[in-house]
Amino acid sequence: MTFKSKMSPKKNINSGFEANLARLEEISSILEGDEIGLEDALSLYEEGIELSKKCIAVLKNAELKITELKKQIDNLTSKQNELFEE
Repeated sequence: MTFKSKMSPKKNINSGFEANLARLEEISSILEGDEIGLEDALSLYEEGIELSKKCIAVLKNAELKITELKKQIDNLTSKQNELFEE
């Protein structure tokens, strides 16, 4: 059985991230092998660097969102505590 998320179109960002990460893993496996020429290895390495940059950007964005959500929760908790202290 396949799990299908019922998320909004933002799901495409995650699927892009997942696809990029899978391609990075594939590139890594190929580069670790002995059956690749120098030109192909350089080309794959460049592709890997670009994919890595994209993945890092998505992860940084996710980290910022999590930090903002934590701040919102902390603010909400503080306000609730103030109400109970009054």
